[in-house]
Amino acid sequence: MGNFQNVFKELRISRGMTQIETAEKLGISRSTIGMYETGAREPDFETLEKIADFFHVNVDYLLGRIGQTATLSENGSQYYLNDDARDMAQFLFKNPEYKVLFDASRKVKKEDIDFVKQMIDRVRGDSNDTGC
Repeated sequence: MGNFQNVFKELRISRGMTQIETAEKLGISRSTIGMYETGAREPDFETLEKIADFFHVNVDYLLGRIGQTATLSENGSQYYLNDDARDMAQFLFKNPEYKVLFDASRKVKKEDIDFVKQMIDRVRGDSNDTGC
């Protein structure tokens, strides 16, 4: 996986974390952390994403595919194209039951999303709207 072992170790050390602390935060064993850092083992894709999210970097940086630091802010302000996209992503993260409505289409306008959200809220009884 390119330079993963070195990037991973550098990220851990730069955060002042031990292998044990990192393992606990990521939900994997300390020995696995050690194997990642020596190159004896590589993470699966799911774990790779978890590591990237934990350190707030993109996967390309973590894999050593890009040399510049690609640190993402914790609130996602550099990750999303605009505030609306960030707000909607956060809403969908907190309310996964709404996500299914938008899986079929990637070109949905914010107004359409807001409209569908209002309709779902009315059906679920989450709105102050009493109907007709």
